[in-house]
Amino acid sequence: MNHSENVDHDAVLQARTMLLGSGRPSLSQQVQAYRVLAQVSPAAYLPKLAGALVSYGYEVGDRGGLEMRLALHAEAADAGRRIDAGEPNRTEVLCHALDVYQRTLLTARRRAEAFAVGEEKAEAGRLGFERGQVASPGYGQGRLAQMLAEEGRHAEAADVCGRYARSRRPEVCFWTTVEWAAELDAAGRHEEALAAFTELVDDTRSKVEVDTSPLANLVWELVHRSRMFDAAGHRREAGADRQEALLVLARLAEAGEPKVWSNILTWWVTLFALSGRAAEPVGSRDAPVPPFGADYLHWSPDTRETYFGDIPALEAEVVELTEAGRLAEAVAAHHRLARRTAVSQEKRTYRIEDPLRPLFDEGVALARRLDTSVEPVGGGAELARTLTDRAMFLVAAKRYEEAHADFVEVVALLDGAIRPPIVTRT
Repeated sequence: MNHSENVDHDAVLQARTMLLGSGRPSLSQQVQAYRVLAQVSPAAYLPKLAGALVSYGYEVGDRGGLEMRLALHAEAADAGRRIDAGEPNRTEVLCHALDVYQRTLLTARRRAEAFAVGEEKAEAGRLGFERGQVASPGYGQGRLAQMLAEEGRHAEAADVCGRYARSRRPEVCFWTTVEWAAELDAAGRHEEALAAFTELVDDTRSKVEVDTSPLANLVWELVHRSRMFDAAGHRREAGADRQEALLVLARLAEAGEPKVWSNILTWWVTLFALSGRAAEPVGSRDAPVPPFGADYLHWSPDTRETYFGDIPALEAEVVELTEAGRLAEAVAAHHRLARRTAVSQEKRTYRIEDPLRPLFDEGVALARRLDTSVEPVGGGAELARTLTDRAMFLVAAKRYEEAHADFVEVVALLDGAIRPPIVTRT
């Protein structure tokens, strides 16, 4: 195509001179230059224009200009669409621009438009795979799966997650598998969810044997699967998982992790948040909820904001219910509060104990009060759940001996015939 007929050649010269100058041009100047140069050399400059528009949109947004940020990110998506279908980098550039544009739409609470962009990105990824531009057939589909989950469309989300998870075989990825199993479970396909999650547990167990996965991960996964087994009515299998988790906790209590790992709190936080999904409302287009099972950084901004925004009200609710003696309701509200607070504090890494330890201790104390107020005393379902939550937190905080002690009591409550002695520790 001949681009010379409608191009301002002086503007092209000025743009090239700006980019080749001794000083680094600002993002605003880069955008201006790439807009001009993309007309004469689209293959070379459309990807650069899309990238500059994304960065400039964030810069403008940081100064409080959401509408301008939205306009710039919409332009970035359009620049990505204009890249020739045969260009090798088209799919990556387009999907990135669409992803950013989608998140900005969600920040602006324009969910219907964001969903349409998610569908476009998934289709772009599919076509890019067919053209050999990306390696995965699930490229670009992650955000669509999460939005489907947020809106309560779990069967569709499970299908999207499943295609991606199966495309990665024989690799078993924590994030891919947990999200897939979570959506299968939410869609009522419980045995399939257990099968998928069992692949993860087996893979983690084999990695632990060669020190390529933390023991903590195996504990968290075993405990989560035990809860899945319990929910599906598989009591024997649930008990076996708890016994195995107890053995791993004993090993941790005796010698700690065999090697030092970087921050792994996100693994615990993700499973902890997922464990409470049944207590959360069902999502819809008008009232979306978090896509439990996905890393919270991948939740849509509106669902994350609402989830964290509930914390002050839940704190007040727990106090009110406790003072009124409505202990069962107080314990339930406290579970919701603990999950939200844990997710909100995930980035504190080694400082996680300071804000969260008092909360988990309070939850156990409250559950003990409930346990002694009902018949038969020591039935302990809520106490076992609360102790489990604290034990898994203590693993994250590297308080392994205390975690083991809590879980010994859990196993006795859920699987033992004799109630353990009353302990004074709260």
